[in-house]
Amino acid sequence: MELRPLGSTGLAVSVIGLGTVKLGRDQGVKYPGGTRIPSDDEAKSLISAATSLGITLIDTAPAYGTSESRLGSLLAGHRDRWTIVTKVGEEFQDGLSRFDFTPPAVRTSVERSLIRLRTDRVECVLIHSDGLVENAPELDETIDELEHLKSRGLIRSFGASTKTVTGGLRALDRCDVVMVTLNPGAKDDLAVIAEAKWRSKGVLIKKALASGHAAVARENAGPAAQATDPVAEALRFATGTPGVSSVIVGTSSPAHLAANCRAAAGE
Repeated sequence: MELRPLGSTGLAVSVIGLGTVKLGRDQGVKYPGGTRIPSDDEAKSLISAATSLGITLIDTAPAYGTSESRLGSLLAGHRDRWTIVTKVGEEFQDGLSRFDFTPPAVRTSVERSLIRLRTDRVECVLIHSDGLVENAPELDETIDELEHLKSRGLIRSFGASTKTVTGGLRALDRCDVVMVTLNPGAKDDLAVIAEAKWRSKGVLIKKALASGHAAVARENAGPAAQATDPVAEALRFATGTPGVSSVIVGTSSPAHLAANCRAAAGE
């Protein structure tokens, strides 16, 4: 597995990262056909497969249900090999998202994530944007608190998972890392990635497979169209874009994870 620098954070991360929303949340998901929360044994197999594949970056969030708590148990004894990315600002309860980006909420969220993850620090914390905060004046107060938490050693780097180009570009002014959407059907954030590369900022990619719809396109393709694999094409496009540090792939299947890693490597 190729390792790439996460901007100028001093961290090196695997070019494919594991997204873990499916470990803890089965409501309000965008994956075709929904999702099923895996059993403990299935979750252990997934982490074992990720380890064997050389994946070192794992992405979670408070909004991912029980994902953080489960990872705290799953990564116990092997914590130091992982770069953990979690988030602040969004909670998901009773089927609905609730957002709070105020400094007290950010501080409480990070401290709670540390408890859930059974660790004394997190390598990266992202603002889990609702699409509004990234362009609001209040964003500076949120970033001020993240800078304070970084100075305390609770987080090593911080950034924003954004939904707009203007929000992504603004985040680059003060953040270490941005997480943006990139796939063959969504290229607007290429401008953010190019700017991040110029500024030596880390770039994480979400929705590279269009929330699972690339796999559906592959399954529905007729025999004449199967020479081009939409999944492989999307992964190679994302990983091959200059400036990209890691592409987050969400799955609960070790087989799918391995296939995605092979596809990204052009195998």
